[in-house]
Amino acid sequence: MADPKPGNAAPAKKAATGAYTPAGVSPNRRGRHTYTIRLWAVRHSRFFEWFYNRFANVFLLLHPLWKTLGYSRVEKPITFVERHVKGFLFDCRMCGQCALSSTGMSCPMNCPKQLRNGPCGGVRSNGNCEVEPDMPCVWVQAWKGSQNMTGGQKIMNVQKPVNQSLRETSSWLRVTAEAAAEREAAANKEMK
Repeated sequence: MADPKPGNAAPAKKAATGAYTPAGVSPNRRGRHTYTIRLWAVRHSRFFEWFYNRFANVFLLLHPLWKTLGYSRVEKPITFVERHVKGFLFDCRMCGQCALSSTGMSCPMNCPKQLRNGPCGGVRSNGNCEVEPDMPCVWVQAWKGSQNMTGGQKIMNVQKPVNQSLRETSSWLRVTAEAAAEREAAANKEMK
């Protein structure tokens, strides 16, 4: 049997119990610096909530431009920017149905089980993930972040299942198009 790797406590003992211990880094684990930035974003969730509300308003004001250019044409460049900004700050997985404003600025897609509506039953006593013991539980962090936000009660809203066909698309554009359609429907209703 090979020598145990550092940080891989007693693989022979675990192997005897049938537990699987990966020899290297798990495929879901991100770099330690990513956790640090993600946790910083959660601690500053009130600021990001405030900023995002203003950003969404500006994006909505740009709806005529997006509509003129064509949402399908601006999808690729906006998705590129969104992936890099949200990827850096929130370790975004680009599910296309962003729930950050409802989950304390902690992306639920970072959960190894990709749970969208709260933690599993395996959160460790120190608040870390049961699957990735070095990673703080996404939902413990979501709760902490939501407590800082003015709209923190949104964490109680049930999220819809992930529509996999929207993966790698811009949620910024989708939210803008939906808000513009609601605004236009309300304006049409008032005219009647």
